[in-house]
This record gives sequence, structure tokens and C-alpha cells, in this order.
Amino acid sequence: MPDPIQEFATECRDRVASYPTNAPLVAAAEAFLDASVDAKYSYNFSWLGRPIIQYPQDVLAVQEVIWRCRPDLIVETGVAHGGSLIFSASMLTLLDVCDALERGGSFDPRASSRRVIGIDIDIRSHNRQEIEKHPLSGMIDLVEGSSIDAGIVAGIQARARQAQRVLVCLDSNHTHDHVLAELEAYAPLVTPESYCIVFDTFIETRPAGSYPDRPWDKGRNPMTAVDAYLKDHPEFTIDHAIDDKLLISVAPRGFLRRS
Repeated sequence: MPDPIQEFATECRDRVASYPTNAPLVAAAEAFLDASVDAKYSYNFSWLGRPIIQYPQDVLAVQEVIWRCRPDLIVETGVAHGGSLIFSASMLTLLDVCDALERGGSFDPRASSRRVIGIDIDIRSHNRQEIEKHPLSGMIDLVEGSSIDAGIVAGIQARARQAQRVLVCLDSNHTHDHVLAELEAYAPLVTPESYCIVFDTFIETRPAGSYPDRPWDKGRNPMTAVDAYLKDHPEFTIDHAIDDKLLISVAPRGFLRRS
């Protein structure tokens, strides 16, 4: 008898594999992304009460990655309003709950060893206050300072050495040099079969001059940093299946899987 679960998974993979050659679908997705960026579409969403400033498609993709990799440490650069940290903490909490249920025991959040570390050069007081009073704040550690500061990097590296499975998300300063420095600092912390997710690589797909008030632009952004990093780090590969599935994403070619 055919396995219906496997059949459905195969159907999904086949559909996704067909999307890159579906010209109308790709064009529609690109048009929506282009129009929605100027409309600040991603600024309208929240996760458990905190603004997350991400596209829903990317949030769902990160959820799938977390479930697949089951990290006990997530390192994030870029805090903003804290929604992404709350999202990560909620996903790790769900992993704890599922682990407890599989063991037939109960879940005690105070006993969790899973943690989220958020690093930002400027954690504004009102955002820090909201993050710290959130019910999931006990799983979150905030680190204020440059994500590429040698002391901060050393501290995160020490924390990562105590973890079994590490996931990294880079979403702070989007200049080529800064993202490349973050990749050099944090991508090596990613454990095999896990991911380093680089956000806002889509900047490279936008017309030159789209960010006149920012130090990044076409030709110098997270995607160019990813390309430079991958040249010397074959242990990481782009998970193109995620790109093909999402179609609408601010992180095209930014889901880097470590072998």
C-alpha cells in the first residue's frame, strides 16, 4: 500500500521544484515583493504581542528550520522591537513541550536549557522593557553592543561551546563588510545540519539607489557578503528549496545550511 504521508511530501517537493520555471508565478511574487517593500508591508506584523518586522513567509520558513534542527541555542543579531526574539523563544518552548510529551513527562519552563541570545548595538529602553516583561523573557539574553566587537563575539562563542545544536540569524547592519564580519564570527558556531540565516539579501535584487539614506545598496549588502563567504566555506550551501518554496522572501539565497 502507498504511504499517504510520503505521497503528500513527494507532491509538495514536486510542486516546489516546478515553481522556478513557472514564469507567471515568479513574476507575480517579484512584483508583490517590490511593491510591498516600498509600502513597508513587513512592519505590520507581530508575534505574541511584539512587532516582528518580517515577512510572514520568512517567519514560517524559520519555524520549519527550527523544528527540523531542534536547536538549544539561537543567536540573533539585530533586536529592534524584539518580536523575532520572542518568536524564537516561543519555538524553543514548543520544542521543550514536545520533548516532554514524547517522554511522557511534564514541562517545567524553569528547567529549560534552551536559550535565545539577541545582540544589538542599540537596544532602546522601551523595547528592552517590553521584552523583559514578556512571559518568555526568561529564555532570552540581551547583549548590547556591536555584534562584531571582539569581546562580544568571544562571549557568544563561549556560550555556543556549551550548546549541542546552534542556529544563527543575522539581521543587523546590512552593509557588505558588517555582514561578512558577522558571518566570519558566527557562522562557525552553527552545528552540522543546522543553519545560518542571513536576512535582507533581497537588497541586491532592488534597483541601485533604493536606499539613499542607508550605507548599503546594490553591490554592497548581505547577498554580496554571503557570496564572498561561501567562496571559502564549502561546508555551507544555499538551501535553494526554501527559496523555491517561499517565492516571497527578504532572504533569497540567505538560508545557509551547514553540512
